[in-house]
Amino acid sequence: MILDYEEVNDLTRYKLMSDTVVPRPIAWIVTEDEGVINAAPFSYFVPLSSNPAVVIVSIGKKEDGGPKDTLFNILKHKKATICFVNKDNCEDAKNCAMPLEKDESEIEKYSIKTKKVLEDYPAMISSSQSALFCQFYSQVDIPGKTTPIILEIKKQYIEDNRLDEKSHVYVDNLGRNGAYFKAMVDL
Repeated sequence: MILDYEEVNDLTRYKLMSDTVVPRPIAWIVTEDEGVINAAPFSYFVPLSSNPAVVIVSIGKKEDGGPKDTLFNILKHKKATICFVNKDNCEDAKNCAMPLEKDESEIEKYSIKTKKVLEDYPAMISSSQSALFCQFYSQVDIPGKTTPIILEIKKQYIEDNRLDEKSHVYVDNLGRNGAYFKAMVDL
């Protein structure tokens, strides 16, 4: 079967891509504005390059067509902390996918514990085994309803005993597999 992407609607195209490019780690992005900590999960997220160390995440729009809080905050403050979802915080990440008003914090609403690891970056989710402290690098202008943002990784937190002597990282991230979260495990 050959599917012509020009002949399928946006939702079908999203489902096809989302169910094919799997598993993808969930970028649980923490940003801050005016004292409000925003935490939102994004599944359109991948590494782009290791030199410079950059990742790309596509951020959709709000129902009213305006920018999601994460995008607004990144463009305004040029900083983000990317945490990763695991079995211990999966329900919290799912809750954070629910839309809130700009002045509401997912962290407060769902009683999610955070810790301030680096003063110059938003706090990280305490239950994450790894976090990427990023600065805005660039925005990719494409037609449609998403805005791809490239973020440069400046520092990384890795939980003790999850990094070996050869710089291999051992974390229990969950990834997006279509509409479901799946464990990303070795076979």
